[in-house]
Amino acid sequence: MIGALLDRFGDGAVLAMAGALVGFVFGIAAQHSRFCLRAASVEVAEGQFGPRLYIWLIAFTAAVASVQGLIAAGWVDVSASRQLAAVGSVSGAVIGGLMFGAGMILARGCASRLLVLSATGNLRALLTGLVLTLVAQAALSGFLAPAREALARLWLIEGGASRDLLARLGIDAGLAATLAAMALALSLYLARRRLIPISRALAAAMVGLAIALGWALTYWISQVSFEVIPISSVTFTGPSTDTLMGLVDNTRLPWSFGIGLVPGVFAGSGLMALVAREARIERFGPATPMEQYLLGAVLMGFGSMLAGGCAVGAGMSGGSVFALTAWVAITCMWVGAMATHRLLASARRAAPITPPAG
Repeated sequence: MIGALLDRFGDGAVLAMAGALVGFVFGIAAQHSRFCLRAASVEVAEGQFGPRLYIWLIAFTAAVASVQGLIAAGWVDVSASRQLAAVGSVSGAVIGGLMFGAGMILARGCASRLLVLSATGNLRALLTGLVLTLVAQAALSGFLAPAREALARLWLIEGGASRDLLARLGIDAGLAATLAAMALALSLYLARRRLIPISRALAAAMVGLAIALGWALTYWISQVSFEVIPISSVTFTGPSTDTLMGLVDNTRLPWSFGIGLVPGVFAGSGLMALVAREARIERFGPATPMEQYLLGAVLMGFGSMLAGGCAVGAGMSGGSVFALTAWVAITCMWVGAMATHRLLASARRAAPITPPAG
């Protein structure tokens, strides 16, 4: 069937269709589950192990279990993916991860969450996401690119086995899938004990399954196509920049998996918000200062390009294939987010109370 689609529509269009399908599933699941790394990190920073953390754990373990299960079954081979085969940057993962973690606290959402919220009518998320995308483009090929390249070169690691965390640990995909499935079962059990609605828990698992679907579809297309097709899954910073550039100049529209992914997520999350009657216009206000959101967008835009992806691209997609730099990046995102939340909380407590005028 994939071969027939490639013959009729071409490689780029089929990849965009695959991206739209994966994005639609991801958008529906992320909106309903309230999947959000920032929210989970805030709970942990406050010493709580609550529903937001369990939602993130369900999504993450579902991604790892399903992707490694596909690899163990021989249905998917991700060894040629950029996250494993290409030279990686440990320094970029550390510095970029810390920057991204701090930025998502300031902006109250990571790149994926901002896209999901934009579809529900959140104008704060829409503007913040646009700034994030512009900064990411500047870091990729604009005036910020030299700084990003200099930081990335501080500590490089070869691709292949050196970048494969499972190879370093001597663990095969079957064992990794089994351990992740056990962690998923534990996360679901803890979620039910905290009275998280079963529909939200299942939606969180669907977020993880969308990651596996992305890897599977791009791999299967690559096996049928006569062109060199990059194997990838869900990520947002790079595809968002491609989508924005395509909207500005459609002659530069690069048909790809990422081009379909972004509108797919927007459509899925928007539809779910309408069905659940959760769509509403939200603007900046006194409790949501624009400058804080924009600073967060700048940190996330540069940080994601330096770290090799956003909280989903590096943390979920890269983490599910056990790319060493992805695990370093997601760990640093957690550290940066929790440290920033605690600093902001301390600053608010220390701030003098201004008596009302008059």
